[in-house]
Amino acid sequence: MTAATAETYALDDELEDTTDIHLDDTGLDDTGLDDDPETGELDRSDRQALRRVVGLSTELQDVTEVEYRQLRLERVVLVGVWTEGTAEDAETSMAELAALAETAGSEVLDALIQRRDKPDAGTFIGSGKAKELREVVIATGADTVICDGELTPGQLIALEKAVKVKVIDRTALILDIFAQHAKSREGKAQVALAQMQYMLPRLRGWGESMSRQAGGRVAGGGGIGTRGPGETKIETDRRRIRHSMAKLRREIREMGTARETQRASRRRGGVPSVAIAGYTNAGKSSLLNRLTGAGVLVEDALFATLDPTVRRAETPEGRAYTITDTVGFVRHLPHQLVEAFRSTLEEVRDSDLILHVVDGSHSSPELQLAAVREVLGEIDARHVRELVVVNKADAADPAVLDRLRRNERDVVIVSAKTGEGIAELKRAVEEALPRPEVTVDVVLPYAAGALVARVHERGEVLREEHLGEGTRLVARVSEALAGELAAYAPSAV
Repeated sequence: MTAATAETYALDDELEDTTDIHLDDTGLDDTGLDDDPETGELDRSDRQALRRVVGLSTELQDVTEVEYRQLRLERVVLVGVWTEGTAEDAETSMAELAALAETAGSEVLDALIQRRDKPDAGTFIGSGKAKELREVVIATGADTVICDGELTPGQLIALEKAVKVKVIDRTALILDIFAQHAKSREGKAQVALAQMQYMLPRLRGWGESMSRQAGGRVAGGGGIGTRGPGETKIETDRRRIRHSMAKLRREIREMGTARETQRASRRRGGVPSVAIAGYTNAGKSSLLNRLTGAGVLVEDALFATLDPTVRRAETPEGRAYTITDTVGFVRHLPHQLVEAFRSTLEEVRDSDLILHVVDGSHSSPELQLAAVREVLGEIDARHVRELVVVNKADAADPAVLDRLRRNERDVVIVSAKTGEGIAELKRAVEEALPRPEVTVDVVLPYAAGALVARVHERGEVLREEHLGEGTRLVARVSEALAGELAAYAPSAV
């Protein structure tokens, strides 16, 4: 089990603090494009420094003797229920589950799919298939079964009793990956909250340890008013989890306030914002590196980067804007994560433009588009203008690219790996960004060169002349910048 997962179950552990990105008074990244290009490499080295060692676990062999369910993913068997769609869709879903399991650090031994009208209410796959699954577990030597769906607490217990090994569902698997990859203080808090929300209704134990009553304080001579059955251990643990969840929610709200302050600073400065959103492993971080030279971690793995990264970028005409790389989405993204990461996802909702990145080499990119748009609807971001960026053009099927061009209104085909289409993407971003609202006609003295540069950087220069008394600019700028320029209008001179 990973150290990140162990932290989650230790409810009173303190969250580590990390250095957050600093913004200057304009709201732009004060590091500009001078970030260490080896940052991503350092992240990868750190992530690969610790690996699971099979055979050194001290956990009890009989899963029914364990008090708390802890994820230990080494050798797994996958099982899914095919209720709708084609056989190809079912196989694609299982392939994605296998990729998630491997990202969590496990070895996939086998996979089973059952065709049903709906999942079995008792064991998810039915009693007969559960017996068959038990035989597969014995034959392969698996220690964990992963189900492609979210199981109810009852289904989890029943299936675990049938197969005699640990059973987890898709939601728990994704939460485990998030726990491994979260680095910032805010990210760790959000993941911990999501895990507790998931764990609370499923908290259970075996034997007498979780059902034994405390017996009040009678044994200690507490006297009148203290006698009674007391609380069971599971009730005590539920109360502790709720207390920890309330504490985490307060911390996330406070960190969300700081993030909102940064966004407000950018809006006051008239700096447009662009958010990169899309399916996990579609190449969002690679695209950010290509556009800004950010140097963030790039890895062929699901949810490789979780913490949002804000960088400064410029249009071909020199107009500045911020670009934010956000957490990746996935089909059936757990609602606990959407709720916990709401303050982070507000970067998408409050942006001026969404670069919706989709993997052009995927067999069904339309499914990825639909999954991401479903989450965008949950965070009220459908009103933001969307530019579909089909990445990995170098590995994509030309027929798939043609289909996406026909079906999507605003689409750009790129390859973050080779640089193909990046120039076209920059021009498309420039055209899609909102135009400044106020038109000004001013003559700035040559001594105010810094102000001229700000007009070029934050506004749209329509006309520029060099006169004897200074530089004449006809431009569209924000209301705040127009107020600063009012003193240089010809009528005011």
